[in-house]
Amino acid sequence: MRNNSTYILTEISTDPTYGYHVNNPIKVGGVKKNEGPLNERRFLNALTGPNGEEVSYYRKGSCCAFKTRNGYLGTGLLDLYKVTWEGTTDTFSIYINMYDFGPLKAPKGFGLKK
Repeated sequence: MRNNSTYILTEISTDPTYGYHVNNPIKVGGVKKNEGPLNERRFLNALTGPNGEEVSYYRKGSCCAFKTRNGYLGTGLLDLYKVTWEGTTDTFSIYINMYDFGPLKAPKGFGLKK
């Protein structure tokens, strides 16, 4: 971790569905330690635009029930974030799983905070 509010990411995914599709969410984990939402923000705070631009984001809501042994009664919900950066007219939808852990990478098209 860079600090308590930002992860250190070292790799950008080459998979065009990573984070952008409900079947391939970013797995930040933490729900069992009551850090799920914090881990989501730690991940998002580690992203930049492709040229180092500061990103902004907001949580759109929860969606997309899925089975997980880490969820309530074996079920979890993904959180959907809308992410953008200065200089772009695009807003990107990023799906995050706070129930399960997985390797963390920036989604394709984003950069890494230094």
